Amino acid sequence: MKGKRKTLSVVIIAGNEEGKIADCLESVSWADEIIVVDSESKDRTVEIAKRYTDKVFIKKWEGYAPQKQFAIGKATCDWVLSLDADERVSPELRKEIESILESETEYDGFYVPRRNFFLDKWIKSCGWYPDYQLRLFKNGKARVTPKKVHEGFIVDGKVGYLKGDLIHLTHVDLFDTFEKINHYSSLSAEERASKRVVKWYHILFAPFLAFLSHFILKRGFSDGVYGLMVSLNHAMTKLQTYMKIWEIQNVKSKVENKLER
Repeated sequence: MKGKRKTLSVVIIAGNEEGKIADCLESVSWADEIIVVDSESKDRTVEIAKRYTDKVFIKKWEGYAPQKQFAIGKATCDWVLSLDADERVSPELRKEIESILESETEYDGFYVPRRNFFLDKWIKSCGWYPDYQLRLFKNGKARVTPKKVHEGFIVDGKVGYLKGDLIHLTHVDLFDTFEKINHYSSLSAEERASKRVVKWYHILFAPFLAFLSHFILKRGFSDGVYGLMVSLNHAMTKLQTYMKIWEIQNVKSKVENKLER
């Protein structure tokens, strides 16, 4: 049943993304409202964003979850689509979203399949596809999970699944990949350090098991050398995370105790 067309706000968090933000914004230029929340970029991110929208907000970086919560709080339309600067809406996904805006639906939110790229390769193995992400929801129906890394959205209501892909150009080169591994492993370690004690065998075996899980069980081998490198990256992430948790629990905690005496 068709009624009055609903409106769509696209919210994007960004920081020093001058090389990616334009393509992201171009892919949603058809939306009724675009909101960009910038974390005090030192490059041309804000300048480029203002070519597409006058709703550009500068907010000091407080973490992924706070930035996204702030962004969706600025949305004024009926529906909200949350994106990162390295994501693009495919023509197929746009068509599906426009169909939702033009019709009544029983759902309050939708999971979107995400097509992740490593270097120039679409990775279909390693658990990287379809990699459903809850990104489209009715305004006022969603909140951000309070996690330091891999935050997501919780929708108050019924949730469905879309078929059109969200394009995710997350690993453009290996330098970028290794920087992300270092950054995300630090956040994960900080979040998990108080939840479990890390022993030497975790550091030794967890990365090996992570590699086997992604390369064998999740068929990383089917993507050839790309799948091999993705699986190794998961292993390196696990290794760095557990080593950093160990450091927090066994080195930094001792230093803090000495300073308190």
